[in-house]
Amino acid sequence: MSTMTSQESAPRRAITTRAEAEAECATLERTMNSLLMAIEEETALVRAGKLSEAGDLQPRKADLMQTYIAMMNRTRSNSVALGNLAPDAVTALRSRHSEFQAVLKINLAVLSTAREVAEGLVRTVAKCVGTIQPPKTYGRAGSPPAGPVSAHGISVNRSL
Repeated sequence: MSTMTSQESAPRRAITTRAEAEAECATLERTMNSLLMAIEEETALVRAGKLSEAGDLQPRKADLMQTYIAMMNRTRSNSVALGNLAPDAVTALRSRHSEFQAVLKINLAVLSTAREVAEGLVRTVAKCVGTIQPPKTYGRAGSPPAGPVSAHGISVNRSL
């Protein structure tokens, strides 16, 4: 599901009119807004612990990111023309881009925290599974088992 139209994905000529410059800025802003919505949705899902649902957003987010990068590259290659032909639109884009960076930092922090928590859980489980447990019960005759018993496997509740 690509968000780029065939016109956007095809190589374009240089921007030479105010209308082209404003249209380019508007297209980039729409792309940025769509990407921001996907990132904010992902952040909310991760914060809520809905990691599977957040993972389902990845294809859409990757597609939007690819479109955004292509649009940014085109904007950079036409930066002088855009600045001369549509200075107000460029100023608005710069402001929106600053907001975008702030939201992206929050998203990266949330994802980093989720990754650290998951890694900590995996390390704790691995440590517990790998340790030798002392006997905790008596055997049939009322005596402790012969020796320490190591953990054998784990149980995972997938409903969490």
